[in-house]
Amino acid sequence: MPVRTSEAEWKGTLREGSGTMKVGSTAFEGAYGFGSRFEEAPGTNPEELIAAAHAGCFSMALSGGLGGAGTPPTRIHTTARVHIERGETGFSITKIELNTEGEVPGIDQAAFEAAAQKAKDGCPVSRALAAVAEITVSAKLL
Repeated sequence: MPVRTSEAEWKGTLREGSGTMKVGSTAFEGAYGFGSRFEEAPGTNPEELIAAAHAGCFSMALSGGLGGAGTPPTRIHTTARVHIERGETGFSITKIELNTEGEVPGIDQAAFEAAAQKAKDGCPVSRALAAVAEITVSAKLL
Protein backbone atom coordinates (compact mmCIF):
# COMPACT_ATOMS: atom_id res chain seq x y z
CA MET A 1 0.00 0.00 0.00
CA PRO A 2 1.23 3.51 -0.71
CA VAL A 3 2.54 5.91 1.90
CA ARG A 4 1.41 9.52 1.47
CA THR A 5 3.65 12.44 2.37
CA SER A 6 3.09 16.14 2.90
CA GLU A 7 5.29 18.81 4.42
CA ALA A 8 5.18 22.09 6.28
CA GLU A 9 7.69 24.79 7.16
CA TRP A 10 7.27 27.45 9.82
CA LYS A 11 9.47 30.51 10.19
CA GLY A 12 9.41 32.81 13.19
CA THR A 13 7.42 33.02 16.37
CA LEU A 14 3.95 31.59 16.90
CA ARG A 15 2.04 34.88 16.48
CA GLU A 16 4.30 36.78 14.08
CA GLY A 17 5.67 33.88 12.07
CA SER A 18 4.41 32.32 8.89
CA GLY A 19 4.53 29.01 7.15
CA THR A 20 3.68 26.97 4.11
CA MET A 21 2.12 23.56 3.73
CA LYS A 22 2.47 21.41 0.65
CA VAL A 23 0.97 18.05 -0.22
CA GLY A 24 3.35 15.48 -1.62
CA SER A 25 1.63 15.29 -4.99
CA THR A 26 2.23 19.07 -5.38
CA ALA A 27 -1.50 19.48 -6.10
CA PHE A 28 -1.73 22.02 -3.28
CA GLU A 29 0.63 24.46 -1.59
CA GLY A 30 -0.61 27.18 0.71
CA ALA A 31 0.53 29.81 3.17
CA TYR A 32 -0.69 29.84 6.75
CA GLY A 33 -0.17 31.82 9.90
CA PHE A 34 -1.58 32.41 13.35
CA GLY A 35 -4.34 34.61 11.93
CA SER A 36 -5.49 32.09 9.30
CA ARG A 37 -5.50 29.32 11.88
CA PHE A 38 -6.98 30.86 15.02
CA GLU A 39 -8.68 33.99 13.63
CA GLU A 40 -10.34 34.85 10.31
CA ALA A 41 -7.29 36.06 8.35
CA PRO A 42 -6.71 34.92 4.76
CA GLY A 43 -4.71 31.77 4.14
CA THR A 44 -5.10 28.10 4.85
CA ASN A 45 -4.59 26.06 8.02
CA PRO A 46 -4.09 22.45 9.09
CA GLU A 47 -7.74 22.07 10.11
CA GLU A 48 -8.91 23.10 6.65
CA LEU A 49 -6.71 20.41 5.14
CA ILE A 50 -8.08 17.85 7.61
CA ALA A 51 -11.58 18.89 6.54
CA ALA A 52 -10.71 18.40 2.86
CA ALA A 53 -9.16 14.99 3.55
CA HIS A 54 -12.16 13.91 5.61
CA ALA A 55 -14.70 15.10 3.03
CA GLY A 56 -12.81 13.31 0.26
CA CYS A 57 -12.39 10.07 2.19
CA PHE A 58 -16.00 10.02 3.36
CA SER A 59 -17.40 10.75 -0.12
CA MET A 60 -15.41 7.87 -1.60
CA ALA A 61 -16.42 5.52 1.23
CA LEU A 62 -20.08 6.42 0.80
CA SER A 63 -19.89 5.92 -2.96
CA GLY A 64 -18.19 2.56 -2.46
CA GLY A 65 -20.76 1.41 0.08
CA LEU A 66 -23.69 2.44 -2.07
CA GLY A 67 -22.19 0.81 -5.15
CA GLY A 68 -21.46 -2.37 -3.21
CA ALA A 69 -25.11 -2.46 -2.13
CA GLY A 70 -26.25 -2.30 -5.76
CA THR A 71 -27.24 1.38 -5.76
CA PRO A 72 -24.30 3.31 -7.21
CA PRO A 73 -24.59 7.07 -6.77
CA THR A 74 -24.69 9.58 -9.57
CA ARG A 75 -23.12 12.20 -7.30
CA ILE A 76 -21.96 12.64 -3.69
CA HIS A 77 -21.07 16.09 -2.35
CA THR A 78 -19.70 16.46 1.18
CA THR A 79 -18.73 19.46 3.27
CA ALA A 80 -16.65 18.84 6.40
CA ARG A 81 -16.57 21.45 9.16
CA VAL A 82 -13.68 21.05 11.61
CA HIS A 83 -14.14 22.87 14.93
CA ILE A 84 -11.03 23.97 16.81
CA GLU A 85 -11.44 25.37 20.29
CA ARG A 86 -9.20 26.62 23.05
CA GLY A 87 -9.45 24.61 26.26
CA GLU A 88 -7.57 24.41 29.53
CA THR A 89 -4.71 22.47 27.95
CA GLY A 90 -4.55 24.41 24.67
CA PHE A 91 -6.26 24.15 21.30
CA SER A 92 -8.05 20.96 20.28
CA ILE A 93 -10.17 19.73 17.43
CA THR A 94 -13.42 19.09 19.25
CA LYS A 95 -15.92 18.24 16.53
CA ILE A 96 -16.18 17.42 12.86
CA GLU A 97 -19.48 17.78 11.02
CA LEU A 98 -19.90 15.89 7.77
CA ASN A 99 -22.78 17.27 5.70
CA THR A 100 -23.41 15.22 2.59
CA GLU A 101 -25.86 15.26 -0.28
CA GLY A 102 -26.26 12.48 -2.77
CA GLU A 103 -28.03 11.66 -5.97
CA VAL A 104 -28.66 7.94 -5.69
CA PRO A 105 -31.30 6.34 -7.90
CA GLY A 106 -33.27 3.53 -6.30
CA ILE A 107 -32.97 4.28 -2.57
CA ASP A 108 -34.92 6.27 -0.02
CA GLN A 109 -33.77 8.80 2.60
CA ALA A 110 -33.53 6.20 5.39
CA ALA A 111 -31.29 3.94 3.31
CA PHE A 112 -29.10 6.89 2.36
CA GLU A 113 -28.75 7.94 5.99
CA ALA A 114 -27.81 4.39 6.98
CA ALA A 115 -25.20 4.22 4.21
CA ALA A 116 -23.81 7.60 5.28
CA GLN A 117 -23.49 6.46 8.90
CA LYS A 118 -21.72 3.28 7.81
CA ALA A 119 -19.36 5.32 5.59
CA LYS A 120 -18.59 7.69 8.48
CA ASP A 121 -17.77 4.77 10.75
CA GLY A 122 -15.63 2.98 8.17
CA CYS A 123 -13.78 5.76 6.35
CA PRO A 124 -10.06 5.60 7.26
CA VAL A 125 -9.90 9.33 8.03
CA SER A 126 -12.95 9.08 10.31
CA ARG A 127 -11.34 6.16 12.12
CA ALA A 128 -8.08 8.08 12.52
CA LEU A 129 -9.84 11.16 13.90
CA ALA A 130 -12.46 9.42 16.06
CA ALA A 131 -10.21 9.47 19.12
CA VAL A 132 -9.78 13.23 19.06
CA ALA A 133 -13.18 14.59 18.05
CA GLU A 134 -16.90 14.03 17.93
CA ILE A 135 -17.82 13.25 14.33
CA THR A 136 -21.40 13.75 13.16
CA VAL A 137 -22.99 13.12 9.78
CA SER A 138 -26.04 14.72 8.19
CA ALA A 139 -27.18 13.07 4.97
CA LYS A 140 -29.64 14.44 2.41
CA LEU A 141 -30.80 12.43 -0.54
CA LEU A 142 -31.46 14.62 -3.58
